Amino acid sequence: MNASDRTPADLLSSALAADPGRPLVTFYDDATGERVELSVATFANWVAKTANLLQGDLAAAPGDRVALLLPAHWQTAVWLLACASVGVVADVAGDPAAADVVVSGPDSLERARACGGERVALALRPLGGRFPQPPAGFADYAVEAPGQGDRFAPFVPVDPEEPALIVAGREFSAAEVVERAAAEAPGLGLTGPGSRLLSGLPYDTWEGLNAGLYAPLATGGSVVLCRNLERLGEEALAKRVESERVTVVRR
Repeated sequence: MNASDRTPADLLSSALAADPGRPLVTFYDDATGERVELSVATFANWVAKTANLLQGDLAAAPGDRVALLLPAHWQTAVWLLACASVGVVADVAGDPAAADVVVSGPDSLERARACGGERVALALRPLGGRFPQPPAGFADYAVEAPGQGDRFAPFVPVDPEEPALIVAGREFSAAEVVERAAAEAPGLGLTGPGSRLLSGLPYDTWEGLNAGLYAPLATGGSVVLCRNLERLGEEALAKRVESERVTVVRR
């Protein structure tokens, strides 16, 4: 994190400039056996593509609200940073009826239909796979995102003081996300570059988002993000902690 970083997108830019090849997000789904590792550069590329989709095809603009009906997943982390890049408000588990855009996983499609604006569906299949049959009324993220540009520039500069995140009913500006992430990182056991946090926390609270994305990003660390971690036994968890060189566990 640099002193000039005021938004989550700034944090990602700083991480990219410092060491693009290091791991940033390693994702496990213990219901499917999936493992995906994204370097800073690969993660930033997905963020750029998603931000271009959001700003271009979906016509989202600063101040718009994007309801994210998604679990703790590497693609959710991408969407959070894409929203920050465009300057829209990421409303985690928010009301689709009050949103300008809704982004839904496969288990919340019916709820997502309440959105009168653009709708995007994520299959959340291994390797970012698409739906076998696209849900009616939704754009399939896995179809739309890959062809987007690899570089992103917002049409309007992002204001760090404007609302950027809503989670569990609480609103944060972009600057507050950055400040809180950095301030709370030591309490999570993140001591700086090289720290590696394993998180089994869901993304529906600030604590889960911070442990599972923002604090590692703010400190030059990385996250091992685990979905369905309760299915993993203690012995298997210990092996994962060792093999992934985890320095702290939050679950």
